[in-house]
Amino acid sequence: MTDLRGNRRWTREEALAALSLYCQVPFGKLHYRNPDIIRLASAIGRTPSSIALKLVNFASLDPEHRRRGVHGMSNCSRLDCEIWSEFYGKWEILADAGYLRFTLDAFEMNDEVSTEVTATTKLRRGQQFFRNAVMAAYGSRCCITGIESGELIRASHIVPWASNSDTRLDPSNGLLLNALHDAAFDRGLISFDEAEKLLLSPKLRSDMPASEYQRFFERYAGVALTSPERFAPRGEYLIIIDRMCLSRSNQIVRSRSWMIFLSDCHATMLDNCWKG
Repeated sequence: MTDLRGNRRWTREEALAALSLYCQVPFGKLHYRNPDIIRLASAIGRTPSSIALKLVNFASLDPEHRRRGVHGMSNCSRLDCEIWSEFYGKWEILADAGYLRFTLDAFEMNDEVSTEVTATTKLRRGQQFFRNAVMAAYGSRCCITGIESGELIRASHIVPWASNSDTRLDPSNGLLLNALHDAAFDRGLISFDEAEKLLLSPKLRSDMPASEYQRFFERYAGVALTSPERFAPRGEYLIIIDRMCLSRSNQIVRSRSWMIFLSDCHATMLDNCWKG
C-alpha cells in the first residue's frame, strides 16, 4: 500500500523493527551511514535515509531525549505514536519481534522453520538486544574505568538474569563494565551506594597483591559511575549500602539501609563476600 506521494506505507512490523533498533543505537548515530541502519534497510527493502528518519521520529517521542534538552523532528506519523505507546518498554517483544529478527536470523531461517522460533534463537535475540542497548546507553565505555575495548566490555545485569525474568531484558537493569569489574560485581565483591559511587569488599584487599588492589580497585573507590545517556539504572534495581565499618574482631559490621530489596541471590553473595 502506498501513500498519496506514491511511497510504500510503513507496516506495523517494520515500524516495530525500527523501534527495536532505536533502542540499540546511540543518539549520536541516528544517521543513514550507520551500518546497523543500512543492514535493517536492506532487510526490509527500504532506504537507509528512511530508516534514519523513522528513528529520529522515535527520538522526538522519547522522554529521556527531551530531558537532555534535545527536541527532535515533530513529523511523527500516527503509526509512530501508536508503536511507541504500545511497545516501548516491552523489552521482550522488542527483542524477539523487532530489529534482530531481520538481522540475526535473516540467513539462518528456511521455509520449514520460518514460522517457528526456537528457544535458543529467542534467547540469543534477547541477550543481543540487552547488550546492544546497554552498549549504546553508555557509549560502549565501561562506566567505572572508561575502557572502550569491545572484547573486554560486558553488559552486566544488576538484578541477576536467573533471579527475575521480568528484568532480564530491561536496559535499565544493566551496567556496562569491563570483564574484571563485571566478575567482581557478579560475585558481590563490589557494589554501589545511593550516589552510585563504587564500594569495595574488604575481601578484595586480602585476596590480591596491594599493587594490583590499588591499580584495579582502590583508585576507583568512591568514584561515581559514568551516567548513561539513557536507560539509567533504576533505584529499585540497586542494592543500597549506606555505610560499613570494621569491628575489632575484623568482621564486617554494617549499618545498612535498603531502598528496595533486590534479590536473594545478590544478597546472599554480598553477605558471604562482605563477611570475608
